[in-house]
Amino acid sequence: MQKWNVVLAGLMVAVFAHGLEVGDQAPAIEAKDQDGQAWTRTEKQGGKYLVVYFYPAAMTGGCTKQACAYRDHLKAGKPNFMVVGISGDTPQNLKCFQTAEKLNFTLLSDPEGAIAKAFGVPVKVGKKTITRKVDGKEVELERSATTERWTFIIDPAGKVVYKTDKVKPLTDLENVTQFLSETL
Repeated sequence: MQKWNVVLAGLMVAVFAHGLEVGDQAPAIEAKDQDGQAWTRTEKQGGKYLVVYFYPAAMTGGCTKQACAYRDHLKAGKPNFMVVGISGDTPQNLKCFQTAEKLNFTLLSDPEGAIAKAFGVPVKVGKKTITRKVDGKEVELERSATTERWTFIIDPAGKVVYKTDKVKPLTDLENVTQFLSETL
């Protein structure tokens, strides 16, 4: 019996290390948003495709470029999808990020990396602090988890239809919109 437990544990580790795959049911997402309000995927997705992108840290170079690309796309018209960015930042950090960059989509706080882990996204736990200017004032932004940059698309039925762990901040939106234009 112990041999089978070892084999089963090994298989679970292999699946977890690979993360969710296309066709898998997406995990529930429940977190605080940039305003400190509870946000759940099942309540907010509303029959649309949902782009869920994990990023290392608010108000850093690549993360800002990626977020601003989504902001500009959403501002340009009525897309057929919603966007949610998830990081280990606090809701206060996320509010600073949203304010500084005029972001027009939801940012979710995942301070322990629990949501990222549910998706299979690698997480490094440990406090990191950066200082940035927001509205002319210096603010200290602290996070307790840093995720890798991965993007998923969840269809209206809650299934993962797109996954990439090879995200480049400047081409993520382009890849997402190309996939959705071919899918819809």
